[in-house]
Amino acid sequence: MQVSALSDDSAQSSTVPSRTRPSFLRSVWFELLGLLLFVAIFNLLSGIGHRLHDAGLVLLGMVLALVPAVLWLLFFYRMDRAEPEPKRLVIGVYLTGGLLAAALHGPLFGYLFAVDSWLSYAWWSELLGGILVVGMVAMAIVYVAVRVVVFDNPEFDERLDGILYAVAAGLGVATVHNFAYVLQHGGVDLGIGSIRMVTNTLGYACAAALLGYFLGQARFEKVPLFYLPLGVLLGGALAGLYFWILGQAGASSLTGDPWRDLLLGVFLALVTMAAVAWLVRRSNEETWRVSRLASDGDRWEKLPAQNSAAEGGS
Repeated sequence: MQVSALSDDSAQSSTVPSRTRPSFLRSVWFELLGLLLFVAIFNLLSGIGHRLHDAGLVLLGMVLALVPAVLWLLFFYRMDRAEPEPKRLVIGVYLTGGLLAAALHGPLFGYLFAVDSWLSYAWWSELLGGILVVGMVAMAIVYVAVRVVVFDNPEFDERLDGILYAVAAGLGVATVHNFAYVLQHGGVDLGIGSIRMVTNTLGYACAAALLGYFLGQARFEKVPLFYLPLGVLLGGALAGLYFWILGQAGASSLTGDPWRDLLLGVFLALVTMAAVAWLVRRSNEETWRVSRLASDGDRWEKLPAQNSAAEGGS
């Protein structure tokens, strides 16, 4: 019974790595297609914005800021439909990330670091500031949101959950940054604004997904003390590099080709998510191999008869 149970468990475990990656990447593909459809629709309806007053433009901009995050949450939640996470936890992490970002955005970026006074000074200030200030603050918020709300919760029961919850927190951060952009500009153009919202959302979601991999590892593996700070640093570096690349391509000034910027953001998101999917699959397969070796090492196996006879004769 013990051997058969072990075989059944092993058979089930062996199927987990093969299912994780296709489901994850398929959800990413659908999400990106949904975002492109969202941009296309609002570009077709861009004429509506010219008929609205300032308050209407701001209100419409707020809707634009929310839609990409909602799409991400829906597709990522469906990705885990075999064992879906409780909606209250996913929404709770999203709201916690958003509330922390809203509370810290003004004090940190407006006063403590005063990024508007130096961030656009040169290409190196944009890169370093994007990584060490904007990216690091965003990923620290993601880490705190996941750690406080769900990290020790029994529902956090697989590595992929780390990515799901971290992305939810990252979407909260992205939503607040999109809100700030709308308020600073007194509304947004439906065409260019929708692209800006999507590229912002992609950047924070991808960086959070990388940090989510580290959170998933730390939840189920014994890791050194520097492991999670390293995840925050790498996630911040990815976010800063992503926005710097788009800035160099002309996205931040909105003077370049917005569709080119969108396609570049989609490409960077695909590369990042494929890398994270590979890391998750690799970790799951390694865990399965180690558990299989451990269980095989404890299993008693009867020696062949000829070996037993030879030993008795000697």
